[in-house]
Amino acid sequence: MVDKIWLDQYPKGVPAEADVTAYDSIKQIFEESVGKYRDLPAFSNMGASISYAELDQQSRYFAAYLQKVLGLQKGDKVAIMAPNCLQYPVVLFGILRAGLTVVNVNPLYTARELEHQLKDSGARAIVIVENFCNTLQKVLDKTEVRTVITTRLGDMLGFPKRPLVNFVVKRIKKMVPDWDIPGAVTLDKTLNEGKWQTLDDVSLTREDIALLQYTGGTTGLAKGAVLTHGNMVANMQQATAWLGDEVVEADEKIVTALPLYHIFSLTANCLVFLRLGGENLLITNPRDIPTFVKTLKNSGFTAITGVNTLFNALLNAPGFEDVDFSRLKLTLGGGMAVQRSVAERWKEVTGVPLLEAYGLTETSPAVTINPFDQEEFSGSIGLPIPNTEVVVLDENDKPLPIGEVGELAVRGPQVMPEYYNRPEETAKVFTEDGFFKTGDMARMDDKGYVYIVDRKKDMINVSGFNVYPNEIEEVVSAMDKVLEAGAVGIPDEKSGEVVKLVVVKKDDSLTEKEILDYCRENLTGYKVPKKIVFTDELPKTNVGKILRRELRDD
Repeated sequence: MVDKIWLDQYPKGVPAEADVTAYDSIKQIFEESVGKYRDLPAFSNMGASISYAELDQQSRYFAAYLQKVLGLQKGDKVAIMAPNCLQYPVVLFGILRAGLTVVNVNPLYTARELEHQLKDSGARAIVIVENFCNTLQKVLDKTEVRTVITTRLGDMLGFPKRPLVNFVVKRIKKMVPDWDIPGAVTLDKTLNEGKWQTLDDVSLTREDIALLQYTGGTTGLAKGAVLTHGNMVANMQQATAWLGDEVVEADEKIVTALPLYHIFSLTANCLVFLRLGGENLLITNPRDIPTFVKTLKNSGFTAITGVNTLFNALLNAPGFEDVDFSRLKLTLGGGMAVQRSVAERWKEVTGVPLLEAYGLTETSPAVTINPFDQEEFSGSIGLPIPNTEVVVLDENDKPLPIGEVGELAVRGPQVMPEYYNRPEETAKVFTEDGFFKTGDMARMDDKGYVYIVDRKKDMINVSGFNVYPNEIEEVVSAMDKVLEAGAVGIPDEKSGEVVKLVVVKKDDSLTEKEILDYCRENLTGYKVPKKIVFTDELPKTNVGKILRRELRDD
């Protein structure tokens, strides 16, 4: 048994154990919420919204179509390839209500990546926004997909927004490359046909697979993490218990800028706030910062999740300081390290602390979260949440003493059972006693707070000394003239590796000398960058994580 030293630090009202067996499936929670909050808005996007009652009806039509018209059976896989739009929750909950498994696909995938994921998952159908049909067309005949359901970005926005948005996207912005997929049907048609079908109630257990969530695509071919209904329900219950009295049922509005096909956003925003009767404000293109700020202006949002790069971009956007933050009570950062300079500025501008959380695709995702009664940025990823055990392991999978750096490992009801069809990969990441090894280097203090030092594979080895990119990025990003920074190791004859730093300027007058002087003042000699490159923007994943591999290639 692990000594849960962190329990003494839990905020008042947060239990050591959440009731993770209260529900058997996401479907059960969904049906409870749409019954309870029928007249409230569930999701909004580009000025349009759908209520819980409409979400219930539309997802029922879609589920019935999948069952009765397509003849899909319990456990069959259906892929979704779409950014944040109102169609996403309709399709997501339709698939789950039909007893099927969701395969989330990143819309920015290349043909090679898409082919791998569709083949690996064995998806039988795909729902796709037509902007990405051109990519699908190239690989469709190499997959098991038999039904392609298409939709346009504006299709659920009502009149006059629907035709206007669809015209602008296709004709003005030219965001829809030509495509031709014989036999493709529109989502509108499936909803109209499903309306006349009866939805059979499918009995789901906690062992049934809810999602095949692909991960690891930046380091090779992506693996499908098998997330069961039990995993997802457990994490929703754990997160809800952690929120405690911070949230008010049927009175929350969360800004959902990270894509819903990403597990952080899917669980923390879509599912947890659906369970609470909240509203998800969907941001389709968070990279369009001026429009994003305009959307936030008078939205009356109470919560927002994001990654460090997103918060940094908002803080540097004209007009952000004029946003109405009067109802904001919760800001949660995850997906990558939150930098102190960004967190402190966020508190200054919004009046609300930016709290860091930590999770992985394989853990549905939440593992640790900072207490919501915390006022200041701590640099920690927080405490293990209820029902969760966390240890720091040495290279032989043996627990290390408090304060020592090793690989973070986690055990709990939110941890996936396996990678899909990959027994060897699964065996590599689990210890004999069932802990999932995260690949992140971390330490725990004497109160149970966990601190991520860096990714195991991103660690830079300078003459036998471990250098963590996060530390260098944190230091350099605190400079007034720096907008963003990324650090990587590059080969060096003398010391094995040296630090290369890639910087985006906030002030054009910034020089290499200024950065080096600052680094020498704040970092030990072997951590000081040997090569500095200036660039207009850092390469990032769709979620905003820095792609360190590409920084090395520059």
